Amino acid sequence: MKKNIGSTDQIFRWIVGIVIAGLGIYYQSWWGLVAIIPIGTALLSFCPLYTPFNISTRKKG
Repeated sequence: MKKNIGSTDQIFRWIVGIVIAGLGIYYQSWWGLVAIIPIGTALLSFCPLYTPFNISTRKKG
């Protein structure tokens, strides 16, 4: 599992995950669990959807 998420992408995923979780809590909806996806990918610095398209937002070098 090669890391393919850069720091800007990672910060964006954290923010999106926190917003989704907050909205899920505010509206008392199970949809807030969707926040696991962006937060998990930010934690691992790996996005499985980037792999087949050979995308990487990580700086080279």
